[in-house]
Amino acid sequence: MAFLDDLKQAGVVAVIRGASADAAVAMAEALVAGGVLAIEITYSTPDCCAAIKRAKAILPPTALVGVGTVLTVDQLDAAHQAGATYAVSPHTDEAIIRCAVDLKLPMMPGALTPTEIVRAWQYGATCVKIFPGSAVDPDYLKAVKAPLPHIPMMPTGGVSIDNLHLWLAAGAVAVGMGGNLARGTSAEITAAAKLITAKLAFIRTTH
Repeated sequence: MAFLDDLKQAGVVAVIRGASADAAVAMAEALVAGGVLAIEITYSTPDCCAAIKRAKAILPPTALVGVGTVLTVDQLDAAHQAGATYAVSPHTDEAIIRCAVDLKLPMMPGALTPTEIVRAWQYGATCVKIFPGSAVDPDYLKAVKAPLPHIPMMPTGGVSIDNLHLWLAAGAVAVGMGGNLARGTSAEITAAAKLITAKLAFIRTTH
């Protein structure tokens, strides 16, 4: 699937929880300037859909602009209409996943246990968000991937520049990063994005 290829190439999805739509768009610009091209603007952001629409209009076409913290079908539909190119939820909800399938919108629902992961996949998930990643570790992901190698997984929460290589080595198709990446001034966010992009490039050339 083209989206999974793009997700794997991006490697890191920046999770944005902006204080306003303006702040979210500014953070997205700063992240892309630092080389992080996968942007997830969450519904924790006021006027989330307006931020997505603006980000889509000003960011380069290579940027993946998606929506996060999707809790209802209505939220999913609104974000899709705003131009979101993928959607992420903190949980597994059959109605939301099946709606995303109908919309042909790549969907990454949250799950943690093997039962939840398989259920999300059976409902039609494009990739399963392992959440919260901070509750487990890369060894857990490696253990789960062993019997479920066909299910793409993306840990989110607890991922940092120091353990990025461990998550990827454990089988993550990509990782989600929030507070460790998308916080501070625009200059600080761009600097953090450059560091994580450089680390990702280093991992790919040495592993």
